[in-house]
Amino acid sequence: MIGNKIKAMLEDNGDFLIPADRVANVQVDNNLDHALLVLTNIGYTIIPVLDHHGNIKGLISMPVIMKAITGLKDIHFDQLSDLSVSEVMKTDFAQVEEDYELEDVLHLLVDNPFVCVTDDSGSFKGIITRKVVLAATNRLAHEFENLYEVHEKAEQLN
Repeated sequence: MIGNKIKAMLEDNGDFLIPADRVANVQVDNNLDHALLVLTNIGYTIIPVLDHHGNIKGLISMPVIMKAITGLKDIHFDQLSDLSVSEVMKTDFAQVEEDYELEDVLHLLVDNPFVCVTDDSGSFKGIITRKVVLAATNRLAHEFENLYEVHEKAEQLN
């Protein structure tokens, strides 16, 4: 469990959420060539995949695209326009609902560069990135002892 003072300082930076309208994404029915163009132009290696109602359905990444078009001996670039994002996207990904617990997000960010946030109906609300949380953690590491007097606990006798 995160201590109350630590949690308060982490959350003091404001909301960790990067809103959906600021997050690059592709649609489930986009072809892989479109997804590759989006990923290349924005400089990210992985982005959310949404349906036409704004619900998150998966993630698409450069490695997933390359795996989909790579055979044993050749890379089949012609398949970029033949395959849709929904055919190859990753459907098992880190996500939480809007009323998330910070501790749950921290656990998920250990193994994921970001966590997708949805409402209770699955509508995509945005992402929480490892970068945003690390920036808050950096601030905490530098300012905690300026705000609080910290003492080591005495060893407990058994």
